[in-house]
Amino acid sequence: MLFVDTPDVPRANRYFLPGKLYHLTHRCHDRQFLFKFAKDRNRYHQIMWESLDQFAVEVFSYCLTPNHTHFLVRSEEPGLISQWMQEVEGQFAQAYNRRKNRSGSFWEGRYHCTMIEPGLHLWKCMVYIELNMVRAGAVNHPSQWVHSGYCEIQKPPKRYAIIDLRELTALCGFADLGDFQRAHREWVEQVLVSGRCLRDHRWSEAIAVGTLAFVESVKSELGGRTDLVRASSKRCGRRLQC
Repeated sequence: MLFVDTPDVPRANRYFLPGKLYHLTHRCHDRQFLFKFAKDRNRYHQIMWESLDQFAVEVFSYCLTPNHTHFLVRSEEPGLISQWMQEVEGQFAQAYNRRKNRSGSFWEGRYHCTMIEPGLHLWKCMVYIELNMVRAGAVNHPSQWVHSGYCEIQKPPKRYAIIDLRELTALCGFADLGDFQRAHREWVEQVLVSGRCLRDHRWSEAIAVGTLAFVESVKSELGGRTDLVRASSKRCGRRLQC
Protein backbone atom coordinates (compact mmCIF):
# COMPACT_ATOMS: atom_id res chain seq x y z
CA MET A 1 0.00 0.00 0.00
CA LEU A 2 1.39 3.36 -1.03
CA PHE A 3 0.24 6.71 0.20
CA VAL A 4 0.60 10.44 -0.26
CA ASP A 5 1.82 11.59 3.13
CA THR A 6 0.54 14.58 5.03
CA PRO A 7 2.38 17.90 4.74
CA ASP A 8 3.99 19.22 7.89
CA VAL A 9 1.24 21.70 8.69
CA PRO A 10 -1.00 21.99 11.76
CA ARG A 11 -4.31 22.02 9.90
CA ALA A 12 -6.17 18.93 8.70
CA ASN A 13 -5.91 18.04 5.02
CA ARG A 14 -8.66 18.88 2.57
CA TYR A 15 -7.54 18.16 -0.97
CA PHE A 16 -10.55 17.48 -3.20
CA LEU A 17 -10.53 16.21 -6.80
CA PRO A 18 -13.64 15.39 -8.91
CA GLY A 19 -15.01 11.87 -8.71
CA LYS A 20 -12.57 10.61 -6.08
CA LEU A 21 -13.50 8.49 -3.08
CA TYR A 22 -12.83 10.12 0.28
CA HIS A 23 -12.46 8.86 3.82
CA LEU A 24 -13.61 11.71 6.07
CA THR A 25 -12.84 11.77 9.78
CA HIS A 26 -13.70 14.31 12.47
CA ARG A 27 -13.30 14.32 16.24
CA CYS A 28 -15.41 15.92 18.90
CA HIS A 29 -13.92 18.96 20.60
CA ASP A 30 -11.01 18.13 22.90
CA ARG A 31 -11.66 14.43 22.19
CA GLN A 32 -14.70 14.53 24.43
CA PHE A 33 -17.26 11.72 24.23
CA LEU A 34 -20.08 13.96 23.06
CA PHE A 35 -21.63 11.12 21.03
CA LYS A 36 -21.71 8.72 23.97
CA PHE A 37 -25.51 8.44 23.96
CA ALA A 38 -27.27 6.51 21.20
CA LYS A 39 -29.98 9.16 20.94
CA ASP A 40 -27.38 11.69 19.78
CA ARG A 41 -25.94 9.29 17.21
CA ASN A 42 -29.49 8.58 16.04
CA ARG A 43 -30.17 12.29 15.63
CA TYR A 44 -26.94 12.77 13.69
CA HIS A 45 -27.91 9.88 11.42
CA GLN A 46 -31.31 11.45 10.83
CA ILE A 47 -29.71 14.77 9.84
CA MET A 48 -27.39 12.94 7.43
CA TRP A 49 -30.31 11.12 5.83
CA GLU A 50 -32.27 14.35 5.36
CA SER A 51 -29.24 16.15 3.93
CA LEU A 52 -28.75 13.66 1.08
CA ASP A 53 -31.90 14.98 -0.60
CA GLN A 54 -30.14 18.33 -0.93
CA PHE A 55 -26.55 17.30 -1.71
CA ALA A 56 -25.33 15.05 -4.53
CA VAL A 57 -23.00 13.11 -2.23
CA GLU A 58 -22.83 9.31 -2.27
CA VAL A 59 -22.16 7.60 1.07
CA PHE A 60 -20.58 4.14 0.89
CA SER A 61 -19.76 3.45 4.54
CA TYR A 62 -19.59 5.18 7.91
CA CYS A 63 -19.12 4.73 11.64
CA LEU A 64 -20.44 7.02 14.35
CA THR A 65 -18.40 6.51 17.52
CA PRO A 66 -18.73 8.15 20.95
CA ASN A 67 -16.11 10.79 20.12
CA HIS A 68 -15.60 10.95 16.35
CA THR A 69 -17.09 10.09 12.96
CA HIS A 70 -15.95 8.26 9.81
CA PHE A 71 -17.43 8.47 6.32
CA LEU A 72 -16.53 6.97 2.94
CA VAL A 73 -18.03 9.25 0.30
CA ARG A 74 -17.85 10.41 -3.30
CA SER A 75 -19.11 13.35 -5.34
CA GLU A 76 -18.57 14.51 -8.90
CA GLU A 77 -18.57 18.04 -7.49
CA PRO A 78 -15.86 18.12 -4.82
CA GLY A 79 -17.10 21.38 -3.35
CA LEU A 80 -20.35 19.67 -2.36
CA ILE A 81 -18.56 17.41 0.11
CA SER A 82 -17.39 20.38 2.16
CA GLN A 83 -20.82 22.02 1.92
CA TRP A 84 -22.47 18.76 2.99
CA MET A 85 -20.17 18.30 5.98
CA GLN A 86 -20.66 21.92 7.01
CA GLU A 87 -24.44 21.57 6.83
CA VAL A 88 -24.68 18.25 8.69
CA GLU A 89 -22.14 19.04 11.38
CA GLY A 90 -23.32 22.60 11.88
CA GLN A 91 -26.97 21.63 12.14
CA PHE A 92 -26.25 18.87 14.61
CA ALA A 93 -23.90 20.97 16.76
CA GLN A 94 -26.47 23.75 17.07
CA ALA A 95 -29.23 21.32 18.04
CA TYR A 96 -26.96 19.57 20.55
CA ASN A 97 -25.88 22.83 22.20
CA ARG A 98 -29.48 24.04 22.45
CA ARG A 99 -30.64 20.79 24.03
CA LYS A 100 -27.74 20.69 26.48
CA ASN A 101 -27.80 24.43 27.16
CA ARG A 102 -24.18 24.32 26.09
CA SER A 103 -21.93 26.86 24.36
CA GLY A 104 -18.67 26.42 22.52
CA SER A 105 -17.36 24.14 19.80
CA PHE A 106 -18.71 20.66 19.28
CA TRP A 107 -16.04 19.67 16.72
CA GLU A 108 -12.25 19.57 17.02
CA GLY A 109 -11.07 22.02 14.36
CA ARG A 110 -11.24 20.84 10.76
CA TYR A 111 -12.24 17.41 9.55
CA HIS A 112 -9.68 15.46 7.53
CA CYS A 113 -10.17 13.81 4.13
CA THR A 114 -8.09 11.08 2.52
CA MET A 115 -8.47 10.09 -1.13
CA ILE A 116 -8.96 6.33 -1.52
CA GLU A 117 -8.26 4.35 -4.69
CA PRO A 118 -11.20 2.25 -5.95
CA GLY A 119 -10.84 -1.53 -5.93
CA LEU A 120 -8.80 -3.29 -3.24
CA HIS A 121 -8.09 -0.11 -1.28
CA LEU A 122 -11.78 0.77 -1.24
CA TRP A 123 -12.50 -2.64 0.30
CA LYS A 124 -9.75 -2.25 2.88
CA CYS A 125 -10.84 1.25 3.85
CA MET A 126 -14.47 0.21 4.12
CA VAL A 127 -13.60 -2.68 6.44
CA TYR A 128 -11.20 -0.47 8.41
CA ILE A 129 -14.00 2.03 9.07
CA GLU A 130 -16.51 -0.65 10.06
CA LEU A 131 -14.11 -2.33 12.51
CA ASN A 132 -13.53 0.92 14.38
CA MET A 133 -15.45 -0.02 17.50
CA VAL A 134 -13.90 -3.50 17.53
CA ARG A 135 -10.45 -1.88 17.64
CA ALA A 136 -11.70 0.36 20.46
CA GLY A 137 -12.72 -2.72 22.45
CA ALA A 138 -16.36 -1.62 22.66
CA VAL A 139 -17.71 -4.65 20.73
CA ASN A 140 -16.44 -8.00 19.50
CA HIS A 141 -17.99 -7.74 16.03
CA PRO A 142 -19.14 -4.80 13.91
CA SER A 143 -22.65 -6.22 13.78
CA GLN A 144 -22.92 -5.25 17.45
CA TRP A 145 -22.49 -1.53 16.70
CA VAL A 146 -25.64 -0.36 14.93
CA HIS A 147 -24.27 3.06 13.96
CA SER A 148 -22.02 1.69 11.24
CA GLY A 149 -21.94 0.85 7.57
CA TYR A 150 -21.58 -2.86 8.35
CA CYS A 151 -25.07 -3.09 9.83
CA GLU A 152 -26.64 -1.04 7.06
CA ILE A 153 -24.97 -3.10 4.33
CA GLN A 154 -25.86 -6.45 5.87
CA LYS A 155 -29.38 -5.51 6.99
CA PRO A 156 -30.51 -2.59 4.81
CA PRO A 157 -33.17 -0.59 6.66
CA LYS A 158 -36.50 0.08 5.01
CA ARG A 159 -36.20 3.75 5.94
CA TYR A 160 -33.41 6.21 6.70
CA ALA A 161 -30.67 4.39 4.80
CA ILE A 162 -27.76 6.65 3.93
CA ILE A 163 -25.54 4.19 2.03
CA ASP A 164 -26.04 4.01 -1.74
CA LEU A 165 -26.06 0.20 -1.82
CA ARG A 166 -26.74 -0.12 -5.53
CA GLU A 167 -23.76 2.04 -6.47
CA LEU A 168 -21.53 0.49 -3.80
CA THR A 169 -22.36 -3.01 -5.05
CA ALA A 170 -21.35 -2.03 -8.58
CA LEU A 171 -18.29 -0.14 -7.38
CA CYS A 172 -17.07 -3.27 -5.61
CA GLY A 173 -17.48 -5.30 -8.81
CA PHE A 174 -20.75 -7.12 -8.14
CA ALA A 175 -24.00 -7.24 -10.09
CA ASP A 176 -26.02 -8.80 -7.26
CA LEU A 177 -26.48 -7.32 -3.78
CA GLY A 178 -26.52 -10.74 -2.12
CA ASP A 179 -23.16 -11.66 -3.66
CA PHE A 180 -21.70 -8.37 -2.47
CA GLN A 181 -23.05 -8.86 1.04
CA ARG A 182 -21.52 -12.33 1.27
CA ALA A 183 -18.16 -11.04 0.07
CA HIS A 184 -18.39 -8.13 2.50
CA ARG A 185 -19.01 -10.50 5.43
CA GLU A 186 -16.09 -12.68 4.34
CA TRP A 187 -13.72 -9.70 4.18
CA VAL A 188 -14.63 -8.62 7.69
CA GLU A 189 -14.33 -12.17 9.07
CA GLN A 190 -10.93 -12.64 7.42
CA VAL A 191 -9.59 -9.50 9.09
CA LEU A 192 -11.02 -10.49 12.47
CA VAL A 193 -9.63 -14.05 12.29
CA SER A 194 -6.23 -12.90 11.04
CA GLY A 195 -5.78 -10.47 13.91
CA ARG A 196 -5.04 -7.61 11.50
CA CYS A 197 -7.67 -5.40 13.10
CA LEU A 198 -5.10 -2.70 13.92
CA ARG A 199 -5.10 1.06 13.80
CA ASP A 200 -3.25 2.54 10.82
CA HIS A 201 -2.89 6.32 10.72
CA ARG A 202 -2.60 6.39 6.93
CA TRP A 203 -6.31 5.77 6.40
CA SER A 204 -7.21 8.94 8.30
CA GLU A 205 -4.17 11.20 8.01
CA ALA A 206 -2.67 10.71 4.55
CA ILE A 207 -3.73 12.81 1.57
CA ALA A 208 -4.28 9.68 -0.54
CA VAL A 209 -3.94 5.90 -0.22
CA GLY A 210 -3.56 3.51 -3.13
CA THR A 211 -1.17 1.96 -5.65
CA LEU A 212 1.87 3.74 -7.03
CA ALA A 213 -0.08 4.68 -10.16
CA PHE A 214 -2.86 6.20 -8.07
CA VAL A 215 -0.39 8.07 -5.87
CA GLU A 216 1.34 9.48 -8.94
CA SER A 217 -1.97 10.52 -10.50
CA VAL A 218 -2.97 12.35 -7.32
CA LYS A 219 0.40 14.06 -7.27
CA SER A 220 -0.11 15.15 -10.87
CA GLU A 221 -3.66 16.39 -10.28
CA LEU A 222 -2.48 18.36 -7.27
CA GLY A 223 -0.08 20.17 -9.56
CA GLY A 224 3.01 18.11 -8.83
CA ARG A 225 3.55 19.73 -5.46
CA THR A 226 6.39 17.60 -4.17
CA ASP A 227 6.13 19.19 -0.74
CA LEU A 228 2.83 17.33 -0.31
CA VAL A 229 3.93 13.96 -1.60
CA ARG A 230 5.97 11.13 -0.16
CA ALA A 231 5.20 7.63 -1.34
CA SER A 232 6.19 4.70 0.85
CA SER A 233 5.50 0.96 0.64
CA LYS A 234 6.78 0.25 4.16
CA ARG A 235 4.29 -0.35 6.90
CA CYS A 236 4.37 2.47 9.39
CA GLY A 237 4.79 1.27 12.94
CA ARG A 238 3.38 4.43 14.49
CA ARG A 239 -0.22 4.03 15.67
CA LEU A 240 -2.57 6.81 16.50
CA GLN A 241 -5.89 6.61 18.30
CA CYS A 242 -8.59 5.87 15.76
